[in-house]
Amino acid sequence: MHPIYLHPLPVRLWHWINALGCVVLFLTGIQLRYVGLIDVVSFRTAVQVHNVTGFVVAANFLLWLGYYVSSPRIRTYHAELNPVKYFVGSVRQALYYSYGIFRELPPPFRPTIYHKFNALQAMTYQILMIIVLPLQILSGLLLWNLLGFSHLVAFFGGVRVIDTVHVLVFVFFGFYIPAHIYLGTLGRKPLTHYKEMITGYEEEEGADAAE
Repeated sequence: MHPIYLHPLPVRLWHWINALGCVVLFLTGIQLRYVGLIDVVSFRTAVQVHNVTGFVVAANFLLWLGYYVSSPRIRTYHAELNPVKYFVGSVRQALYYSYGIFRELPPPFRPTIYHKFNALQAMTYQILMIIVLPLQILSGLLLWNLLGFSHLVAFFGGVRVIDTVHVLVFVFFGFYIPAHIYLGTLGRKPLTHYKEMITGYEEEEGADAAE
């Protein structure tokens, strides 16, 4: 099988900027949440880095959204419209991740340019990009300027509600980031998928895309 150009340059740039930004936000968020217990940098520096990185990730998300909405590759996120087929694909992929991969069985999904996500990836990334990340951006923006957005803060239930949402998404990313890093090692070789996110080309037949 010839290599497939699965990840165009804009997607790769977005991926690495977003990955680095999420890690920085996660680490600075831990310090801000546990101030006094964790003091790697000053509180002021942690706040400034957290805020600037948050705006970078938000702008990066808008660029990602604009690219996919204006590109035929938007089909990547809604390629599977058959609920039964989608459910069966999810079960097969879950069985592969939990059993088949350790038995060196062939993966049940082969990526294409417009269908590069298996059923589980498609579900995860749609939840992540359509619900989770926008919630984190919105709640972070409101917390950044409580006075300026006081009417919106009150509309959504007050500071405690906004802060709770922000922390819950923070916890979600705390589980998602390690899982994503691990799943990225499940290629033909441990670094195969990471190399693909640099070159853009899917190297191995029948492998799942890392992103």
